[in-house]
Amino acid sequence: MRARVERYFEFSNLRASWRTEILGGVTTFVTMAYIIFVNPTILHDAGMPLGAVTAATCLCAGVASILMGVVAKYPLALAPGMGLNAYFAYTVVKGMGIAWQTALAAVFCSGLLFLLLTAAGLRQRIIMAIPQSLYAAVATGIGLFIAVVGLKNSGLVVASQETLVKLGNLHAPSCLLALFGLGLTSVLLAWRVPGSLLLGILGTTAMASATGQVHWSFHA
Repeated sequence: MRARVERYFEFSNLRASWRTEILGGVTTFVTMAYIIFVNPTILHDAGMPLGAVTAATCLCAGVASILMGVVAKYPLALAPGMGLNAYFAYTVVKGMGIAWQTALAAVFCSGLLFLLLTAAGLRQRIIMAIPQSLYAAVATGIGLFIAVVGLKNSGLVVASQETLVKLGNLHAPSCLLALFGLGLTSVLLAWRVPGSLLLGILGTTAMASATGQVHWSFHA
C-alpha cells in the first residue's frame, strides 16, 4: 500500500519523503486554519447562521484540498477566499441592503459561469491574458488584508477617527503575545529551522496557554 501511494504521487521523481510531506501538510493546515474562524465571523455579520457557515467553510476547504492533492497532484491547499467574503458581507449585503439569501444565489450563479468557462476552455485563455503584475498585486492585497485582520485582533492597531487606524496599547497581554509570536517565527525563519511557521504557531499557542490567554471549551 505504501509503495503504491509513493508511485502514485511520484515520490522518487520529486525526491519527496513521508516526513517532508506530513510536515508540509501539518504546517499548511495550521497556517491556514484561521479561515475556520475568520470566514464564518465575516459571513455571520451578514446575517448567515454561524454554525452553518463554519461547517460549510470546513467542508469546502477539506474537499477542495483533497481533490487538489489526489486528482491534480499539486501541493496546494484551497479554502474560501479572503476579500470576496468581506465584499459579500459588508458591500453587497450590509452596504447595498441585499438579503444574504439573494446574494448567495448570485454567488452560486457566478460559480456556474466559471464552471462553464472552464469546460469551454475559455478560463485558461482569460488567465493567460491577465498581466503577471496583477497576479502579484492580488496576492499582495490579500496578504495585507489578512495582516490587518491579525493586527486588529491582536490589538496592535485600533480604530481611529483621524487616521483610520493607530497604534494600540503595546503593554496589553494580547499585543505582547502577538509580538512574541512574530519575533519567535522571524528568528526561526532566519535560522532556517525546518517547520519554522509550525513551530512559531505552536510556540505562540503554548505561551498564550501559559499566560492564561487561551481558554479551552468543548461543546457536545
